[in-house]
Amino acid sequence: MPVNQDNKVNYPIDLNADLGEGSLNDEALLQIITSANIACGGHAGDNHSMLTTVKLAKQNQVTVGAHPSFPDRRNFGRQAMDISTAKLQASLQQQITALKQICDDLNVPLQYVKPHGALYNLAATNADLGQILIDTIKTIDPNLNLMILAGSSLVFQARQQNICVIEEAFADRAYLADASLAPRNLPGAVIGNEQQALDQVSKLVAKQAIETIDGKTIIINADSLCLHGDNEHALAFAQLIAKQFQ
Repeated sequence: MPVNQDNKVNYPIDLNADLGEGSLNDEALLQIITSANIACGGHAGDNHSMLTTVKLAKQNQVTVGAHPSFPDRRNFGRQAMDISTAKLQASLQQQITALKQICDDLNVPLQYVKPHGALYNLAATNADLGQILIDTIKTIDPNLNLMILAGSSLVFQARQQNICVIEEAFADRAYLADASLAPRNLPGAVIGNEQQALDQVSKLVAKQAIETIDGKTIIINADSLCLHGDNEHALAFAQLIAKQFQ
């Protein structure tokens, strides 16, 4: 992933954020991050937000990825959904294709797909859901990369089927001992402390052990670090990370 754009800090790792979800910080974040995961209508976003965000990404030389989810705007895509394979695949194809059409119209390459919320967490370990993502990517463009939780079983499942994988870690989320993300209903699962976030980023970049929420230590090998755009601290964290690597 490109991390040395002229208007960006020369980060040692790709820095991505989930955007197009209604946050007021998207434009400012796009001046700092190197990759944007753009909501494409499943949990948030519409044609206007996608168009606006892709234009800003192009202006700031930010790599663009699709951020599809369970079609569940009511719960922001953060709850498991009882949906058939056919309906989920059709929804994902519609979401990704909608963003891809905007990217094509603006001459901006769509580089990858990163699922959102419950779909992200479940597909990381559920082979059936993982296969739906893989099949959807192959249908739309087999050259699209898949961004997914570092070290998860989906990493290996996708690579076995010749899908290029971007392994992702998180600057603003705590982990469990099995290297999965701590559920959001656990205290401390979403990191709000600036120093804690910076410490985690430093260790992830250096591939050093980080402490999990359940008192263990794990090492995560990641290609990209995520900031959640809807986290109230997202912009402050991004600014501090940029300052750290200047």
